[in-house]
Amino acid sequence: MTIQIRPQAISDLKVREFQMLIDGQWTAGAEGKTIERLAPSHGVLVSRYQSATKADAERAIAAARKAFDFGPWPKMTGGERSNILLKAADLIAQRSDELAYLDAIEAGKPISQCRGELGGAVDIWRYAAALARNLHGESYNTLGEGTMGVVLREAIGVVSIITPWNFPFLIVGQKLPFALAAGCTAVVKPSELTSGSTLLLGEILMEAGVPEGVVNIIVGTGAEVGAVMTSHPDVDMVSFTGSTAVGRLTMTNAAQTLKKVSLELGGKNPQIVFPDANLDEFIDAAVFGAWFNAGECCNAGSRLILHKDIARDVTARIAELSAKVKVGDPLDPSTQVGAIITPQHLEKIEAYVSAASEGGVTVSHAGGTLDLGMGQYMAPTILSGVTRDMAVAKEEVFGPVLSVLTFETLDEAIQIANAVDYGLSAGVWSSNFDTCMTIGRRVRAGTIWMNTFMDGTPELPFGGYRQSGLGRELGKHAVEDYTETKTLNMHIGSRTGWWMPR
Repeated sequence: MTIQIRPQAISDLKVREFQMLIDGQWTAGAEGKTIERLAPSHGVLVSRYQSATKADAERAIAAARKAFDFGPWPKMTGGERSNILLKAADLIAQRSDELAYLDAIEAGKPISQCRGELGGAVDIWRYAAALARNLHGESYNTLGEGTMGVVLREAIGVVSIITPWNFPFLIVGQKLPFALAAGCTAVVKPSELTSGSTLLLGEILMEAGVPEGVVNIIVGTGAEVGAVMTSHPDVDMVSFTGSTAVGRLTMTNAAQTLKKVSLELGGKNPQIVFPDANLDEFIDAAVFGAWFNAGECCNAGSRLILHKDIARDVTARIAELSAKVKVGDPLDPSTQVGAIITPQHLEKIEAYVSAASEGGVTVSHAGGTLDLGMGQYMAPTILSGVTRDMAVAKEEVFGPVLSVLTFETLDEAIQIANAVDYGLSAGVWSSNFDTCMTIGRRVRAGTIWMNTFMDGTPELPFGGYRQSGLGRELGKHAVEDYTETKTLNMHIGSRTGWWMPR
């Protein structure tokens, strides 16, 4: 099941030094401190970033504010912004190997997966570029002979964009190009664990022609930098992806100045499987949905809700296929599951498995850490006999842990699916169209996959219900999320005064 770390790969790893991008200049932090990143796969130093302080965050916000209020970016035509975004997309494609390597080595993600994500990111940037030309308002000439109404879409202003460590480049691509397409300026804070590819994006955007101060990229902790970015009065909107707990804190900070907030948070996503499903296709989707990105994915199919008539056989088949999944060195193109992001996160995942085992759950496959010589790895783990009241059935483990629950009726399956605080995504597997549609209508989640799982395209909105977040990313309205609506109510001819006879 495992691939050993290749010694030659360790000796090839080099430490890359990064600075922050503020007002078009690469700069050190105000206090000169740095953040060092150890590769989770190899345990050696691979990146060193300048560590931002409150003063640096304020400087970046001031640059974005100046660029929005006085710079050329918001005043450009949609076509001009579109052309720059298209050039950025081309440059991303040209440097995709370099970007993929940074995500693989800093996040522990398989390099083959990172390359696929880069292709998806390029597609999103091009889609956003197209939307830049299509942003428009409305007009009303049916309001009476003397009245004309025009509704404008104006860029909201300065946007704070805060992204997580699990999809470093892809998730910034679900936010930044749409904000830029609308004419906004931005301060971007990637996770301090995986900042390399986002900082490299800064180089790409400058080369593509994005004016100084339009995109500012700083690295730091949430407590020191994120707090400023989410509460500062010169920030007009916050777009955050991360845990539900930090999402709540983000809302609290933003409420101080009533900022617009977009949140993409956690998930505890079910796949509901009926006996008439194509089980061969489902087994593959179940393994993919559970182990993709080592389960460190808000969209992970971490709950299987299986009809009791097929549960034992299906679980055994998933375990059999999971045994063939290759876990190991992310830099090996054949690796399918890489390293866990930090030792602390690995301990958290293990604690969930241990608590479930003590509670009577059966570990149907693997379980526990893998010793591959260095770095931190965990074997794909299947837990059977899980009930809906257990922590592993309700809480986001964010690791390679699959919980198996059973049902007897369609209504019971829906109740189990909805019996969590989250509502990001779900899957249903059945050859009966009515069954799929019923699940699709009654399960409360932002995306329902039918006879597939974790497919995506820039045209389709993405986001969740309840504690999975607020708002939607992607889709044809994504640029509109970064705008304010303004009404121009125009009167034609003389106006009848209040005191004048009608």
